[in-house]
Amino acid sequence: MRYAFFPGCTLESAEEELMISTLKVAEALGIELIELKGWTCCGASHIQDVDDFLATSINARNIALGEELGVSKIITVCNTCTLMLRTAKDKLDRNDNLKTRVNESLRGTGMQYKGNTEVTHLLWMLIEEYGLENLRKKVVRPLTGLKVANFYGCHILMPPKIMGFENHRNPQSMEMVAEVLGAESVEFDQRLACCGFHSVFPAEKEVMGLTGMNTLSSKTSGADCLVTPCPLCQMQLDAYQPDAQKGFKEDITMPILHLPQLIGLALGLSPEELAIQRHVVDAIPMLRRSLQLV
Repeated sequence: MRYAFFPGCTLESAEEELMISTLKVAEALGIELIELKGWTCCGASHIQDVDDFLATSINARNIALGEELGVSKIITVCNTCTLMLRTAKDKLDRNDNLKTRVNESLRGTGMQYKGNTEVTHLLWMLIEEYGLENLRKKVVRPLTGLKVANFYGCHILMPPKIMGFENHRNPQSMEMVAEVLGAESVEFDQRLACCGFHSVFPAEKEVMGLTGMNTLSSKTSGADCLVTPCPLCQMQLDAYQPDAQKGFKEDITMPILHLPQLIGLALGLSPEELAIQRHVVDAIPMLRRSLQLV
């Protein structure tokens, strides 16, 4: 299986550990990820508020980079990158005039958006294309005894018109993957909540409260860790957790894993190989205890 890979800024800079784990898991699964050469930031869900045409144009260029590779799909491991790329593609594929204008703006770069490459997320690909039974066959260390709180994040579910992989009110994809890996999914109130990442600067107090609610909810549910398919959610809930704790009397401590890291553990990779030791909230003692790792 061969995909064009759009890593996005978070994996490239702030959370290199998630790039490490993604590439290791892809290799273990026999999936070839070809990083787009010269990709640029997707706009992180903000740029369209300033210049919608620019937002569409830069992501048309990102998609065109994938089209040049001759692959059928571009894959990401970030909810927001998936949303931004799919939003641009939806606009361009439905509006020939916009497509013409965008391609005129790209002419100086030598790029052209054609519209023949789809955009998907690792979570979706594992279910739709790789297949859960094939994933099950790759499991060498079933995650028996590990209770996970699956935190989807807004942008992999909404708007359903653009994302549309599953029921946005009651998604089950994360639970399906967790079951295949041998982990137990727990119910918790904040399962479909926002992580707050995109509002952390203009509304820091409110976002810290939300971060604390998300981790406390998963903690009181009995989960050993919270797992998310989005690196922005992972970063918000992990890196800002100590700040969020200041607003709570209760202990909100909860290790936060990115989906590829959970998968990697079941594939037999060590926490260190998956760079989990680089997280702010130390997840390794919990993993050693829950999975009886030496």
